[in-house]
Amino acid sequence: MAARYVDSIVDYCENLQTFPHRGTRRDDLRPGLRTLGFRRRVTILFEVADDTVNIIGVYYGGQDYEANFQDDDAPEH
Repeated sequence: MAARYVDSIVDYCENLQTFPHRGTRRDDLRPGLRTLGFRRRVTILFEVADDTVNIIGVYYGGQDYEANFQDDDAPEH
């Protein structure tokens, strides 16, 4: 069952080649970064460079992917 779920995520990512500019732009985290949800539980982070889609990360559930893009030198609020 888990293998099928992972396979479906991989298939979803591979289908980004058809319409790569979908998802939500997250330039606030990284220029060119996009996020896309999968089955309400997975967030896929990717960027489009020319005709290539680069998967940056795949996060499950409530994982805090934004923390990975925080500037270490930025003052804490």
